[in-house]
Amino acid sequence: MRVGVLTGGGDCPGLNAVIRGVVRKGTQEYGYEFVGFRDGWRGPLEGDTVPLDIPAVRGILPRGGTILGSSRTNPFKEKDGVRRIRETLAKQEVEALIAIGGEDTLGVAARLCGEHAVPCVGVPKTIDNDLSATDYTFGFDTAVGVATEAIDRLHTTAESHMRVLVVEVMGRHAGWIALHSGLAGGANVILIPEQRFDIEQVCRWIDSRFKVRYAPIVVVAEGAMPKDGQMVLKDDSTDSFGHVRLSGVGEWLAKEIEARTGKEARTTVLGHTQRGGTPSAFDRWLATRFGLHAIDAVRDGDFGKMVALRGTDIVRVPIAEATARLKTVDPARYAEVGVFFG
Repeated sequence: MRVGVLTGGGDCPGLNAVIRGVVRKGTQEYGYEFVGFRDGWRGPLEGDTVPLDIPAVRGILPRGGTILGSSRTNPFKEKDGVRRIRETLAKQEVEALIAIGGEDTLGVAARLCGEHAVPCVGVPKTIDNDLSATDYTFGFDTAVGVATEAIDRLHTTAESHMRVLVVEVMGRHAGWIALHSGLAGGANVILIPEQRFDIEQVCRWIDSRFKVRYAPIVVVAEGAMPKDGQMVLKDDSTDSFGHVRLSGVGEWLAKEIEARTGKEARTTVLGHTQRGGTPSAFDRWLATRFGLHAIDAVRDGDFGKMVALRGTDIVRVPIAEATARLKTVDPARYAEVGVFFG
């Protein structure tokens, strides 16, 4: 059997570990051959490939990013996209495709498999941890670690100048990174997309910290919104999946805090630092296991499925189910950390 592998969407720590797990087990135990498609769905659309064998995956376990490249290409927005993918797979003699990505990449895989009989297996990847069918996605743990270390460092500079520091983290419409890094980093306010915030209450929390001569740290997810207002965006442009570019709420929040409290406020936008660099030990472990189980699903002919973490077990779930809705922060989970606000 000849198996295709692609990585789509935003880059993420642990992608290379999945590729390595797929190729090592598939080659050594099942005798499969592999071909990598470059830059997500653009690869099979344009026939852009790279050989994947055991020498190609040596030494990539600790590397961030992806040796295959990635993109946000949506083949259903391309002319004759499905036909072109079919022709590429036939030309390359690929009998199965492993798609590693988030809701958009896997959404394409679900449609190709369900509507067009292209045999696909999915692997969940996103630092946002927002896929409902799996307890964790790889990349999330690394992103939280990067954000937590940044918050730790910002505490000392905030205290030195007695100013408010607003830390904007990624997550799109889910507040998992903000919640986990904010709690781990000892933030005094955590704002998430799932619950609109009251700017006046935020300012009251900040004032209460200054009364005890403590410089507050505010962690805000890029998709968080005030009660009386709209989502703050850098611009109105969208990608091929219709997503707008988030970011900007941190700067807006710092200006509002400074105007309302009279306290100096600065913003740190962590941005792509959360997605880059060496994956954590947990993400290497999880990504490797996902790779091993993904190639098992190919061997079993169990297409249209995504591998997922449930407790400590790796299970298979329908890709369509995994991408049907986002996994967001439960109000009760958010309420737990409220004791540390202000």
